[in-house]
Amino acid sequence: MHFTKLKLVGFKSFIEPSELVIEPGTTGIVGPNGCGKSNLVEALRWVMGETAPRHMRGAGMEDVIFNGTEARASRNVAEVALLLDNSDRTAPAAFNEDNELEVTRRIERGAGSSYSVNGQDVRARDVQYLFADFATGAHSSALVGQGRISDIINAKPAQRRGILEEAAGISGLHARRHEAELRLRAAETNLERLSDVVGALETQLHALKRQSRQANRYRRIAENLRSAEALLLHIRWRAASAEMAAREIELKSESERVAGLTGVVAAATTTQAGAAEALPDLRHKEAALAAALHRLAVARDRLDEEERQVAEQRQEFETRLAQIDQDLAREGTLAEDAESAVAQIDGQRSGLMRENADSAEAGQQAEAAYTAVTADVAQLEERLAALTEDVAADEARHANLRRRLEELDARFEANTARKIEVERERAELEERSAHQSAIAEAEAAVAAARAQAEAARQGLGDVEAARETAQKEESTARDALQASDGQLSRLRAEAQALTELLGHGVANQGPGIVDALEVDPGYEAALGAALGDDLEAPENTAAAIHWTALGPLKESPDLPGGTTLLAKYVRGPAALARRLAQVGVVQSGGTALQSQLHPGQRLVGKDGAMWRWDGFTVKAGA
Repeated sequence: MHFTKLKLVGFKSFIEPSELVIEPGTTGIVGPNGCGKSNLVEALRWVMGETAPRHMRGAGMEDVIFNGTEARASRNVAEVALLLDNSDRTAPAAFNEDNELEVTRRIERGAGSSYSVNGQDVRARDVQYLFADFATGAHSSALVGQGRISDIINAKPAQRRGILEEAAGISGLHARRHEAELRLRAAETNLERLSDVVGALETQLHALKRQSRQANRYRRIAENLRSAEALLLHIRWRAASAEMAAREIELKSESERVAGLTGVVAAATTTQAGAAEALPDLRHKEAALAAALHRLAVARDRLDEEERQVAEQRQEFETRLAQIDQDLAREGTLAEDAESAVAQIDGQRSGLMRENADSAEAGQQAEAAYTAVTADVAQLEERLAALTEDVAADEARHANLRRRLEELDARFEANTARKIEVERERAELEERSAHQSAIAEAEAAVAAARAQAEAARQGLGDVEAARETAQKEESTARDALQASDGQLSRLRAEAQALTELLGHGVANQGPGIVDALEVDPGYEAALGAALGDDLEAPENTAAAIHWTALGPLKESPDLPGGTTLLAKYVRGPAALARRLAQVGVVQSGGTALQSQLHPGQRLVGKDGAMWRWDGFTVKAGA
């Protein structure tokens, strides 16, 4: 096997596609300094798997890409292909079917290098083993650079051994031997740890069995609890419905009562308005009648006083008349006594005069007695005259009193007639005062209407308060009913989801992918928030719901700064590689970083919080 052709595109100074044909024998390349002779050797070294940038005279491996000049723009891709003759079929079995092998290495800025053999992607190690089997490679002694001879002269025995192995054609076996030794030591280490792992797995198996029993018990208890909660919510819902129906009946009754009271209030208001309109005229009439009644009452009192005075004077006059009558009777008696005495004296005078003849002395005595009697008679006459004058005066007074009495009787009769007239007028006024009773009745009706209106308003206020209370209770009952319906729907959805989940668990035809995961302590909640119920799906492609292993995305956007890939803390099947590559773990500040996420990405916290690219957020403990 030997090299037949070298192809270069964008590698260092070879901007355009270039081909170097390597014929059998010796091929020489000559040219001035800077024309790219050394670049050809470095291209051979690079395509055979060189990984050290310093061997390519660069600070980084991307320095092999054409960086541009003033006249030419830079490139983003460099590619070198080496064609090998395999007509003798000395290539490894994986590549020994073709007569010619094309080994290609391609590098892209920001993406790294990729290798392929005849268009099939391979690892860098595969390419290195391929050339090692041909006793060549990136570090082959056949590639002599500047200072290479002095390095071989000054090389240590171990380094010279590599040259001898390469010359003997066993360098590939030596590399594979080294890898096999590493794998053997790793296998021995794994065997040593196997007993510990088996013991740990048995312990873990017992713990998982115990957890499985606890999970089954929890599931049964949860189902019973949900059934009890659903029954309780249904009972509460029925009670709330009954309460709401009762409240609606009360509301309807109160509404009818309000309507009735409103009619009563309207009627009372109308009555009050009519009474209020008639009240001013009735008050004017009442005032006029009250003034007339007051005048008549004053006149009646004045007449009663005059009647009392006339009666007292009449009584006094009658008493005085009786006294005068007694005085007249007494004076008459005195006059009769005086006349009787005068007659007696006259008789005695006549007898004395007859006896005068008998005796002068007797006549003198008689004369003296007569003189004395005459003086007595004169006194009696004077007294009689005085009495007569008194009688005449008394008679005059009596006549005057009689006349005054007659006048008083006439005034009494006139007063009586006036009193009768006043009583008649008073009766008329009392008849007219029926309007006052009508006014009083109107005022009473107005007061009753006002009281009834106030009672109706108060009753209306009570009804409105009861109505508001009923509405509030109805609203509360409706809210409770809606909450109960929402909770019942949520419980039904959860029960359906659990039923489906349990059904999937039977139909999954294999354990969930969660059983194949190894999670660092403390990141279990983060994993659960990132994948959720998807952890229950298996890798079995025969299952209705399963995980399929897909290769990595060609262009995967980076997560925001300050985040760590969840894949760093979770190890498991390759089927989760894409999902875990788009999940980042944050210690804090997930809300601030949520707006920087690309489609399909999400952030999780160790406490179980989750922030998704489309704005969906789950808080810790939800």
